[in-house]
Amino acid sequence: PFPYFFFALCPVAPPSESFPIAPHRTTMTVVMVTGGSGLVGQAIRMYVEEQGGKREGEEWVFLSSKDGDLRVRADTDAIFEKFKPTHVIHLAAKVGGLFANMAQKVEFYRENTLINDNIMECCRINKVEKLVSMLSTCIFPDKTSYPIDETMLHDGPPHPSNEGYAYAKRLIDTMNRAYAEEYGCNFTAIIPTNIYGPHDNFSIQNGHVIPGLIHKCYIAKKNNTPFTIWGSGTPLRQFIYSLNLAELSVWVMRDYHSPNPITLSVDESAEVSIKDVALAVAKAMKFEGEVVFDTSKADGQFKKTACNKKLRGLRPDYEFTSMEEGVQKSVDWFVENYEKARK
Repeated sequence: PFPYFFFALCPVAPPSESFPIAPHRTTMTVVMVTGGSGLVGQAIRMYVEEQGGKREGEEWVFLSSKDGDLRVRADTDAIFEKFKPTHVIHLAAKVGGLFANMAQKVEFYRENTLINDNIMECCRINKVEKLVSMLSTCIFPDKTSYPIDETMLHDGPPHPSNEGYAYAKRLIDTMNRAYAEEYGCNFTAIIPTNIYGPHDNFSIQNGHVIPGLIHKCYIAKKNNTPFTIWGSGTPLRQFIYSLNLAELSVWVMRDYHSPNPITLSVDESAEVSIKDVALAVAKAMKFEGEVVFDTSKADGQFKKTACNKKLRGLRPDYEFTSMEEGVQKSVDWFVENYEKARK
């Protein structure tokens, strides 16, 4: 089946930005989440079903690839006809690691463009009240200054390695404004930083930093071998716990009404080093062996700081889950679900 995976988040607008008023509905609200089986989709499900995020009069539908192929217009039409959503959170995408992005630029561009075009046009035709799509900080210009913010998305070309994926994703932002201007559609996008949490892909080779470290530490503890981290551990990153992203994504759907995207990220002051993350993983795993940093491996970019000023303008008091708590919850979930976890 075609893989759909997902990510992303939101803000208070500056005074210069005017928001359309979200239409008031007396009928049932049906929220459809594409990519519902991925990391963020599962987090949204957990938030609405287990943590009180669901409101009276709401029905939530979480799609997976079993419900249809979103690259195909007829399948997408049938999904909209079946579930009749009033709101859509669009997380589904064709995603992959560095090698896949470099080798299949055409497929990453075409398949994501087809998915996004089908979702957006079906939302317009079916008079969906709100569409929230997820972007990624990896689609920003390769050559840029930091911290990055929402206004810098189109300031230059993305890194050549993932330009097929990046341009397809950038077009979501372009078309959100175009649909608003031409048809009055209430479409927007969230831009999350590095996401982690339960239901992640814990592959050591192809997973992201935190899930990869969790799996690696699990094996080191089991085999009584050193916990080895690639690189010096000095690069800095902003990590957002998936349940925080889920809560903020739902808030964006309900209360953020602008076609301009919003970055969903922890504060710049919450940026942490890979070394600190690795030590937090070791502590959460109760790993008491040797922790080794293999400096023969490349570190990658030192920092990719994102600015969340827009979000903080709208949600000044929002409290993010601490790195220590989020890592502990992620480790506990992985250990409890080791057999069925993606890895």
